[in-house]
Amino acid sequence: MTEKEYDRLIKRLSPPSPIWRDCLGAFTVGGLICVLGQALLNMYTALDFSETNASTATSMTLIALSALLTGLSVYDDIAKIAGAGTLVPITGFANSIAAPAVEFKTEGFILGVGAKMFTIAGPVIVYGVSASVVYGLIYWVITLI
Repeated sequence: MTEKEYDRLIKRLSPPSPIWRDCLGAFTVGGLICVLGQALLNMYTALDFSETNASTATSMTLIALSALLTGLSVYDDIAKIAGAGTLVPITGFANSIAAPAVEFKTEGFILGVGAKMFTIAGPVIVYGVSASVVYGLIYWVITLI
């Protein structure tokens, strides 16, 4: 089978992607996560939290909700509808840490949860820390000049 024949076969057998439905789901769920974040921020501000503390409490609440929904296997169901809409940075990152921990819990806390928890998020953390060090050094050198 040639490469062109194989491509035609794949195109014929692959179901069409419902791009408009996917975009609508991602936009709606991502927007609802952001609305929830804003509502939490407003609530914490109304409870007399300072701006910094209200922002921190909002982030912590979104992370806790995301981890809880991941543990209850609800986050995956939401992701099936929303796709990339669930990747709103803080909730998606919490899910990427909680999901492997839940998946490998049967292997124990050390070799399962502890070892596998950062399989997805680990490279992101390493890249983020490494990039911040490089950018910090560049900024430091520029300020010396």
